[in-house]
Amino acid sequence: MLSLSQTTVSRALNGYPEVSEETRRRVMDAAKRHGYRPNPSARRLATGKAGMIGYVMPTGAAVDIDPHFVEFLSGLGDYARSHDLDLVLSPTAADEEETTYRRIVANKQVDAVYVSSPRPADRRVALLNHLGIPYIVHGRSEGLDFDYPFLDIDNEAAFHEATRLLIQLGHTRIALINGDDTQTFAIHRERGLKKALAASDLKLPVHRLISVSMTEENGYRATRRLLEHEAAPTAIICSSLIMTLGAVRAIRDLGLAIPGDISLVAHDDVFPWLKPENFSVPLSTTRSSIRAAGARVAERLAARISGLESGPRGEIWPVDLVVRGSIAGAPV
Repeated sequence: MLSLSQTTVSRALNGYPEVSEETRRRVMDAAKRHGYRPNPSARRLATGKAGMIGYVMPTGAAVDIDPHFVEFLSGLGDYARSHDLDLVLSPTAADEEETTYRRIVANKQVDAVYVSSPRPADRRVALLNHLGIPYIVHGRSEGLDFDYPFLDIDNEAAFHEATRLLIQLGHTRIALINGDDTQTFAIHRERGLKKALAASDLKLPVHRLISVSMTEENGYRATRRLLEHEAAPTAIICSSLIMTLGAVRAIRDLGLAIPGDISLVAHDDVFPWLKPENFSVPLSTTRSSIRAAGARVAERLAARISGLESGPRGEIWPVDLVVRGSIAGAPV
């Protein structure tokens, strides 16, 4: 139709530099106008690539599929869809993840995978490094004896800064409602908070640290437990906006006021349906978009598949501290 060879059309569609920009635009416009889509089976035969990103997803009664995962997946999916990549979810029992990784790599079902919710010395990362498939870790794993590619936010700095602000406002009894403390993000958040306290000769006693799955109900129960203690905190930092829904409900049920009786800060992964400024008292947050992180992981995986990115490059995003009406000076 364009009076071009198959080779030229193929090179234009696949972004080869020797095709002129004018020719590339003609080919792309014609493909869009006529609804042309590459045949994935033919592409796989020609290139040896499946055009697929893989994720091994633990399932079962003990596994929660929470909104953080869904939001991350939305960002990853948006990028993948617009770049002719598909996402393959491989469900597995929580104790059979490594076997599933070995299977999908051996069967060449996917071109790359990503790992989420890493733990210290995470065996999945070590396995993927050994298997040689392109991968990215969303988060970080400490205690490994090799470098690896990852994307993470600066959880330690975020919670350090939030704690430092509360200390500057006169708070000395600060509590943390954290996520699963076997995962690195929660370890880093606790570390940041404790470092800020230590810089002011303060400590985090065990009764002011609660680590739970990040649900609204857990946020409610943890806040009740903290505030009903004889040495109740004057400020609470929550690891999730969803947990903070429960925290606000608990504070209200106890007849306390935000920020008059208790200051509140939460981490916000930026949910379009749950905005901190719409809480009954606008909520102060440490803020970073998990959807944007999903898109970036997909972008980097695509680059690793094509050979544009290689090596164990780590990427750490700074986190914004957004101050709103939920914090004030410590009550006298």
